[in-house]
Amino acid sequence: MRPRGGPRPALDWEEIERLARRRLGGEERLGPARTRRLEALYARLAAEVRPVFLEVVGGLPGGASLPSFQALDRVGWLDVNTRIMRRAIDPLLAANPVPNSLLTELGRAGMDRYVAVILAFLSRRVLGQFDPQLFGKEPVEPSGLYLVEPNIAAWEAEAKVPGEELRRWLILHEMTHAWQFAAHPWLRDHLNASLEGVLALGRERGLLARGLALTVGLPRQMGALRQMQATMSLVEGYSNLVMNLAGRRVLPAFDELERAYRQRTRERSLLETLFLKLTGLDLKMQQYERGEAFSRLVHERHGMAVLNQAWERAENLPRPEELGDSERWYGRVIAPSTPGRRAPRPAPAH
Repeated sequence: MRPRGGPRPALDWEEIERLARRRLGGEERLGPARTRRLEALYARLAAEVRPVFLEVVGGLPGGASLPSFQALDRVGWLDVNTRIMRRAIDPLLAANPVPNSLLTELGRAGMDRYVAVILAFLSRRVLGQFDPQLFGKEPVEPSGLYLVEPNIAAWEAEAKVPGEELRRWLILHEMTHAWQFAAHPWLRDHLNASLEGVLALGRERGLLARGLALTVGLPRQMGALRQMQATMSLVEGYSNLVMNLAGRRVLPAFDELERAYRQRTRERSLLETLFLKLTGLDLKMQQYERGEAFSRLVHERHGMAVLNQAWERAENLPRPEELGDSERWYGRVIAPSTPGRRAPRPAPAH
């Protein structure tokens, strides 16, 4: 623990990227020409599904627009997400400097490897992504809306599904994320405020202040964390719902794609399942499943206009306990402003 002198960051992002790239091995890059062709393809596919998509979600406010899709290879995805993580984490680390020592160097080396392993793993799994530009920052790449082409192509070959329809399906999901933030500008500010609340503990200075934050302030922070998780569950679950509602209308191979997706989710190797549990990523996936179940129930019983009330303001977002009880959310948010509330329609059988 003896100070060794000289400032050193708590995370070495260059080392993280080097370690993650090494785990990827000799990944083939897309190259400028192929990237342009893919992005032209994505633009055409997005234009083809956009009218039905906007009809399903209820339109786009005047002055709002959806970004175009950018093609990434696995190394490109790794680069983008390293910068996204650095943008979010560095301010917190800078506010809590730790004296450099042999102990902190060992801890840094372990954390660098941990983050690199997770990024390398995800770079082979993620199919698409939207960067909501939190903390008031611009996207680290021009559009903030990405498809990871090598992963899509690998899944296309493995599942033997139609390539253009698969990409349209994924475009519907990521386009929904872009719509959520473009049509509801308050959502970004709300998530920023939620993140600030969650990270406030790490910013406390002094032994007394930090002790109070860990005791008196901890329930409030845990509540903020649970609410943020509930919000992200809705963000992802709603996107899955829209992907499926619009997909059934515009994709002839929709049933085939959905079966392939469910199979991809179920048939994980033992090693992959263990990795997901050790890193906590399986809990994140369970949250998204809860968000999709909530969104589907509200839509089936009350319609999309009612479900979209969740995007009107922060107070309308489902609370953690309401994700598993959509009628409780309806009673809190919708019923008070709906004279003569009707009993919910029973959910259709599947």
